[in-house]
Amino acid sequence: MCGIVGYIGCRQAASVLLDGLSRLEYRGYDSAGMAVRSGGSDVVVVKAKGRLKALSDKTDAGRMLEGTCGIGHTRWATHGEPSELNAHPHISDDCAVVGVHNGIIENYQEIREKLIKNGYTFYSDTDTEVAVKLIDHYYKKYNEGPLDAMAVKLVDYYYKKDAAADPVKALSRAMVRIRGSYALALMFKDYPEEIFAARKDSPMIIGVEKGETYIASDVPAILKYTRNVYYIGNMEIARLQQGTATFYNLDKEEIDKELVEITWNAEAAEKAGFEHFMMKEIHEQPKAVRDTLNSVLKDGLLDLSSVGLTESEIGRISQIYIVACGSAYHAGVVGQYVIEKLARVSVRVELASEFRYRDPILDPDGLVIVISQSGETADTLAALREAKQRGIKTLAIVNVVGSSIAREADKIFYTLAGPEIAVATTKAYSAQLIACYAIAVEFGRCRQTVSDVDYKRYLEELAVLPTKINKIIEDKERLQWFAAKHANAKDIFFIGRGIDYAVCLEGSLKLKEISYIHSEAYAAGELKHGTISLIEDGTLVVSVLTQPELYEKTLSNLVEVKSRGAYCMGLTTVGNYKIEDTAEFVTYIPQIEPCFAASLAVVPLQLLSYYISLARGLDVDKPRNLAKSVTVE
Repeated sequence: MCGIVGYIGCRQAASVLLDGLSRLEYRGYDSAGMAVRSGGSDVVVVKAKGRLKALSDKTDAGRMLEGTCGIGHTRWATHGEPSELNAHPHISDDCAVVGVHNGIIENYQEIREKLIKNGYTFYSDTDTEVAVKLIDHYYKKYNEGPLDAMAVKLVDYYYKKDAAADPVKALSRAMVRIRGSYALALMFKDYPEEIFAARKDSPMIIGVEKGETYIASDVPAILKYTRNVYYIGNMEIARLQQGTATFYNLDKEEIDKELVEITWNAEAAEKAGFEHFMMKEIHEQPKAVRDTLNSVLKDGLLDLSSVGLTESEIGRISQIYIVACGSAYHAGVVGQYVIEKLARVSVRVELASEFRYRDPILDPDGLVIVISQSGETADTLAALREAKQRGIKTLAIVNVVGSSIAREADKIFYTLAGPEIAVATTKAYSAQLIACYAIAVEFGRCRQTVSDVDYKRYLEELAVLPTKINKIIEDKERLQWFAAKHANAKDIFFIGRGIDYAVCLEGSLKLKEISYIHSEAYAAGELKHGTISLIEDGTLVVSVLTQPELYEKTLSNLVEVKSRGAYCMGLTTVGNYKIEDTAEFVTYIPQIEPCFAASLAVVPLQLLSYYISLARGLDVDKPRNLAKSVTVE
């Protein structure tokens, strides 16, 4: 959650910070703030509740703040309600230490009580203020430099022990002792042209370009200014000066880092004429699917060697565990159906937030597949580490190069969706689906459960998916009309069987994310086991029917809810016109191999959710209480 931006250079920092924060607002938009200083002058902190525009207006678009060094933050509230007092940056009593933070400090109450006993008072309810004042406490007590102080309890536990001490010393101590996750950016009064950073489990990148240095939670924030970035590793420390960055490990040793060039097109993170990022990203799905598929094609055939999977390895895998959160979990549910059908290997799909807490029994010859758009999802990262600790091979399906999950997984399947800004995922989800299909088909070939004839047919079907997705998008006006009619619905239910049920899970989530309408997805066969009691006159029920062998059964379920007063929408493949006898509104997708139908069926549901949200006058890209990347538990 939360977005961090920092800058050291020759230009006015405030404008750079505001610009960067505008590209990170999808990470949190409860409040925002900046701290800016020039040379040895005092730091100036300005904060505002609400969207970033409030901060921009308050500072006259940054023109009120003079200084070439600064840090900024846009907040997604965890500890403490959204307010100006709880907004970052947070400061020590005498402004000796100023800091911003992304993550959760689990033992902040314990630290807070300790600091109160040492005479500190608190103006906010945040865990971040506790960290800053802890840093300040030991900064003054022990006489160590900023790096030393940061290391033990988030920057500051043992900050100054000896006037000549290496700053890295205290930093390393703090990081060892803190419980929780954090990305920290800090400014110290005694170090006027420097920013210090530390990271544990929360994302952070460092950019450099011609005498300027940048820090950010995510690439889009600084892509306008530089393509040259360092990825600060877990439990590492950084000291930033104009045009340079120095990195340290917990042993206080300086470490070398490889400068990585970002290959994204800068315009990819802009709206490109669309009203919202979500609609732009819906339109980008054909490209995301095509690029991801082509990344594992060689001479027209699937080749997973770039992923790190050999044919012999594939043949030895006895069990697959797919672990993910949110939409990525729904992609995993589709993957379960398709992999089991084509490869005939047992697949379990696990919620990452529950995976390690139930002490799972894992087959030593199994493969754990974790799926994450950002590559920083806290629960998914924890599940990955649990699997690795148990000696199980891991494969990450991830969209962000250099992310924590990408760096730590044994094998990586990159989805080439490009930057996704809207909180409600669309193109990244579609790219995850195509990755699962590619794994299923190639596993089937290697394990000889897919014939040569079917293998060729599956590849042909995968190749036409982008064109068929585009055809659905072009016919979106009918869905816009239908959405406007149901924008004031109180409840909306989605029903389906098999892969269609997995599609319903994603469709329901999209709707509730951005429209705030209560929505649920049900396996259609479970309706009569209690949930049909929720149907009232006029309740909208969306039924997905793309699986031929399940079509008649699901249609029968649609008849059941209609007889109890439901208003029925059907989503099925071209040719299933019998459904018009039951459903009041039907949208059709092109014919496709049923195993891959989820990639088509999800698109009308994305559009439906988008248009309902639009009709309700809501902020499509930034729904309340949500952030793009969930980097805290």
